[in-house]
Amino acid sequence: MSLRQFRLPVVPATAGIFMASLTLAGCVSSPEPEPQAMARSSQQTAPADLQLLCASAAASAAEAGSARVLPVSSRQLDAGNYQVDLDAAGKRMSCIVDSEGNVKSIQPSGNGGRAEVAAEMAN
Repeated sequence: MSLRQFRLPVVPATAGIFMASLTLAGCVSSPEPEPQAMARSSQQTAPADLQLLCASAAASAAEAGSARVLPVSSRQLDAGNYQVDLDAAGKRMSCIVDSEGNVKSIQPSGNGGRAEVAAEMAN
């Protein structure tokens, strides 16, 4: 047997460089954005325990099983109150809860709860 039978194909140098650059390109990551540049940092969301309190209250109000009520968004209204938007078995609801865990209102919301919040906070 001669050595010619065991010869490996030669890859041109440019193809090898190209393949190496693709491998390295996958390893480069973008720097982390500053906290003030992150999308979620513009609003304070309700703590998870307050969201769950609202979900439980909405389940009772909507006569839906608690497994079918999910918080979909939340925001801080002022220093002591949060609004939690919920999906209660396909029905949108809005909950106002204070930082102590007192549910102040549960209402159906067709527009994400903004009108109800304004009316509730005005009282």
